[in-house]
Amino acid sequence: MEDLYPSRQKPEGEWLDRRDPVVRGQPGATPPVDRALIEAFARDGFVVLEDVFTPLEVKALLEESETLRRREDLLPESRISEPGKDGADAVRSVFAPHRQSAVFECLAADERLSGLAKFILGDEVYIHQSRINYKPAFRGKDFYWHSDFETWHTEDGMPRMRALSMSIMLNDNHPQAGPTMFIPGSHMKYVTCIGETPDDHYRQSLKRQDYGVPDPGSLSKLAEEGGIVAPAPKAGSVVVFDCNTMHGSNSNITPYERTNAFYVFNAWSNRLQAPFAGTRPRPEFVAHRDVRAPLKSLKASPPRPSGGR
Repeated sequence: MEDLYPSRQKPEGEWLDRRDPVVRGQPGATPPVDRALIEAFARDGFVVLEDVFTPLEVKALLEESETLRRREDLLPESRISEPGKDGADAVRSVFAPHRQSAVFECLAADERLSGLAKFILGDEVYIHQSRINYKPAFRGKDFYWHSDFETWHTEDGMPRMRALSMSIMLNDNHPQAGPTMFIPGSHMKYVTCIGETPDDHYRQSLKRQDYGVPDPGSLSKLAEEGGIVAPAPKAGSVVVFDCNTMHGSNSNITPYERTNAFYVFNAWSNRLQAPFAGTRPRPEFVAHRDVRAPLKSLKASPPRPSGGR
């Protein structure tokens, strides 16, 4: 397949035009949220949806996230600790929660999430990746600036920009506790990265990413054009952002933990090919290839702690 978004091939970063629409919509379909929110997403590359989940739902989801953090029977390698000696006993992320918890499996299919993803992407969808991000108090390290699509394209073989992420806040975010920062409008340019990709790069990148990050000059130019926004939504809110939006977050040195459930919805027609970097595909718990059918949306219903599957 032709590589429409080549990266990690040249000694200097390049800016390429986006070749895919941001919002495709569905013919004759009414957006599941106010159209002004869809327009903001198309313009900025992200949008915050307030009060999507009730306090009761959030409580159950947070309890389930704590259960997952402590479970000893998780999929191999799916529990990621914080980098460095001081972070070895602090959980940074648990990957593939929707394959390890009935609660998070139902959340992935919840029509408040999956229905919106279908509308924006204009297709049936499936989960490309999911995880719980914990960002523990005092020890939660940064996530450096990056475009998710650059990694998903290069290391996973995602062909086109037809995917989006949804981050569900499981506790109130504090502006000082390392909330996700976005560069508005950055989703309209594809910034290539420098350096060949090592095999099994995921082992390092899930803790700290050194490849697949843009050069300082490109980041400075993006920020000069679009600025930097760091929304800190309350629990129950959802941040939706395009696969190519430049984002990152600072370390958390506050006493306030930041926990969110994170889902990547990919268009069914945009399923993974061979990685465009020519490397081995990342393992299934990071990038899902073993998917037999599109996601079936479920009517909203308050989740209950399952105590495991």
